[in-house]
Formats: sequence, structure tokens, C-alpha cells
Amino acid sequence: MKRKLTEMADVIRSKNSGPYELTLDVLFKTEDDFETARKYRLLSPEKICELYKIAPEKIIGIVEFPPAKAIKVTIQRPICSGDTGETDVYGAQQHAPLLSIELDIDSPQPA
Repeated sequence: MKRKLTEMADVIRSKNSGPYELTLDVLFKTEDDFETARKYRLLSPEKICELYKIAPEKIIGIVEFPPAKAIKVTIQRPICSGDTGETDVYGAQQHAPLLSIELDIDSPQPA
């Protein structure tokens, strides 16, 4: 069975975390959805690097916050907010790659 992140989460958003960082927030609908995302490492460093085409050292942190059923990922911005060539000064459109995440529940869970 396949499940899309968009089906598991109420909120998928991005925003600036200062001029040099982006924060990606995923707030899950249910505790079960949150626990499934944790168990299958849905927002693992490897997945973030693949989706955002960044090196692992560009990930500042991935924080799971069970009381809010949320996972927060903070990465370095590729271009400083407001700099020449930057197209999303607020970082509000950078969550789009997360929308493609799909989980195969039948596959073995990662170690």
C-alpha cells in the first residue's frame, strides 16, 4: 500500500529561518501518521539531500516534535534571502519537493 505525504499531513510548509536558512515543517494529521513517518524515516537526511539536491552538510537539523505531531527540517538556503538571483525572498515556496514524497508501507522498514 502506498501513502502520500500529502495524505498524511495537515500542513506542509516552508519559511525562512533567517536570511541564510530555510525551515521545512510537516505537521501530521494523526499520531499514527507521525509515528509511521518516524518509523519509515520519511524525512531522513538522505531523502532531504535527494529532494533538494544538497550535500548532507547543508542540513542544519531534523527535529521530531511528538507533542505537535511535527517534523522540522532546517537547511542552508542555496542563495541568501533577497540576494541577486534569489526568487523566493520569504522561503514560502520551497516545500514543493516534499509534496512528491510517497511511502510504500509494504516495503521493509529501514534499520
